[in-house]
Amino acid sequence: MKFTVEREKLQRALAQVSSIIGSRSMLPLLGNVLIEAENDRLTLTATDLELRLTTDIEAKVEESGRTTLPGRKLVSLTGALAGDEVTFDINELDQARISCGTGRFRLVGMAAADFPAGAEFEPIREIKIDEGEFKRMIQKISYAVSADDSRKVLTGILASFHDEAALTLVGTDGKRMAMCDATVESSSPSTDGEAIISLKTMLEAKKLLEAGRTMTLELGEKQCRFVIGDFVLSSRLIDGNYPNYRQVIPKSCKFEIDLPVAAFLAKLETVSLILSENSSFVVLSLENGKMRISGASSEVGEGSDELEIEYSGEPFEVSFNPAFLVDPLRIIDSETIKLKFNEPINPVTMSSGEGFLYVIMPIRKQ
Repeated sequence: MKFTVEREKLQRALAQVSSIIGSRSMLPLLGNVLIEAENDRLTLTATDLELRLTTDIEAKVEESGRTTLPGRKLVSLTGALAGDEVTFDINELDQARISCGTGRFRLVGMAAADFPAGAEFEPIREIKIDEGEFKRMIQKISYAVSADDSRKVLTGILASFHDEAALTLVGTDGKRMAMCDATVESSSPSTDGEAIISLKTMLEAKKLLEAGRTMTLELGEKQCRFVIGDFVLSSRLIDGNYPNYRQVIPKSCKFEIDLPVAAFLAKLETVSLILSENSSFVVLSLENGKMRISGASSEVGEGSDELEIEYSGEPFEVSFNPAFLVDPLRIIDSETIKLKFNEPINPVTMSSGEGFLYVIMPIRKQ
């Protein structure tokens, strides 16, 4: 097996593909990148058994073949080499002689025959969506996904397809829920449906997304596949029934206020500085055109700040985990956000004009 490839192209492709390689795998082969050279194309693949990422680049292939080489070592080496092109000459023992400029190196690989094969995939649904839009959707909801494996479905993001050309992404940990709507460029078939995609998969896809391009998301019975530029990312879907997110959204509200995002965020973060781990809630008090944000900790101290608002209703007080309030404010693009309240123990909604909705449960003070 022998080929020559442009060093910078190889280094960029390797860096992306190798990003899914785990550092604690019990299988040494999973630390390697599968390299396949044929018809003047070089195909690179990495997997951690949950995700599989593949790309291909142009190469001058003198002898076709397949091998695997250590991914992280290869990324570091190609990034440090001085020269425009790199030549790989790999023998039947999977030992690679690598030359670039005046540099000569040898890297020991492993047989490609032992590299895990990709699962068979039969897509039953396909959507196309602007990559920049899909990236923004992931950013707006990923923080709300649960990290608790005891409810596996909540560790993923729900992709809900409806109204022929609409996509909703939902994330929840049972105490809060974030959802974002967008219009897709095409959907086949144009029927309603749902799939739960792991957060890990979504975050890896997010790294590959670029504004101004269109990506394809293919869904099968148990797998999904993202086609993003020159990369193909595939993963297993999470099996199970996702909670009915529509039922969580309050159908009406008693109080409604508009808040400046930057000012509200700044005051929340400042008041939160005096909170301890054992006293992690802030109180929002509404009265006479003002919102008072207060927090107290018996171990550290107490503090409060005020924000002028348009509010003339009856005095109202509600408590929250401050982190749950701060998270969406940090990623919202709009200058204002709308909060809707009912009773102090009922869910509160936060929305903007970007197809974004956030539902948060208040804290019951003892």
